[in-house]
Amino acid sequence: MTPASPDRLVALTGADGRLGSRLAFRIAAAGGQQRLLVTGRGTTPRLPDGASLPEAEVVTVPSDADPRTLTSAFDGAHALFLVPSQVRPGRLGRHRAAIDAAVLAGVHHVVYVSSIGAGPNAIASAARDDWLTEEYLRGTDLRWTMLQTSMFHRTLTFAVYDESHDSGRSTVLRAPAGNGKVASVSHDDVADAATAVLLDEDPNRHAGRTYLLTGPEALGLDEVAEALTRVVGRTVRYVPQTVEQARALFYRSTAAEVEDWITQCQAIEAGVLAEVSPDVGHLAGRAARSLEAWLDDYPTEWAHLRLPSVR
Repeated sequence: MTPASPDRLVALTGADGRLGSRLAFRIAAAGGQQRLLVTGRGTTPRLPDGASLPEAEVVTVPSDADPRTLTSAFDGAHALFLVPSQVRPGRLGRHRAAIDAAVLAGVHHVVYVSSIGAGPNAIASAARDDWLTEEYLRGTDLRWTMLQTSMFHRTLTFAVYDESHDSGRSTVLRAPAGNGKVASVSHDDVADAATAVLLDEDPNRHAGRTYLLTGPEALGLDEVAEALTRVVGRTVRYVPQTVEQARALFYRSTAAEVEDWITQCQAIEAGVLAEVSPDVGHLAGRAARSLEAWLDDYPTEWAHLRLPSVR
């Protein structure tokens, strides 16, 4: 693991989220100083005995924090790890406010978690927001690094449904992704890559760089279903959806959540997420975990699939 510089404070947004919490543990293990910015909606990272992480300050920052609050939260930080907002309405404005606060607080380096395929005409709605955020960040005097990530392994497991009837059991992976392939990646691989960037002794090594963080192989969703079948103990079939079918299935979700999911699946169908990049290996010093390896190594991450009803 990369050792941390003792005089550099790292501020982590989303530290009580799935990615940010993993990064917090890695920075703590490396002896780094960090400020964990939590929203209060997740679980703040703690040691197994419940104690706080060493050299870690915890600050609660609401998702709609004003610029003054953000500037205070970032004050004294050398680097900022910026995760995209999970709330779609106003997401771009919140990203820009965080970048403005980083400038005012004197932050030197911002590491932004973006999306593969980010661009002005990106298929995925989140990737369009990510592109605009990237462009805004590039327009400042801050050093920046973009971590463009693929779909997470875990996300795929939440597209599985138990559709059993009296006539028999049926478990189905449904998504409007056609025959596209996706080089999905684990949260831990992204956290390892981010750790290497944030704690590098040479602050300029990663400045102005965009890394593509993917798994080691691109799988069709039928292959994803086969991998899930091997671990959950029952057959999982992939059934492609139309957009209309996907909207009907997610009737309990917000319109923005449905749009994010559908357009990300459309990006898969278009081949946007099929590229396999070596960047995780270069940054983490080891190969990225395949979906199959992740399923074996992290059974608690997909334990919901073993429930009588996965939905």
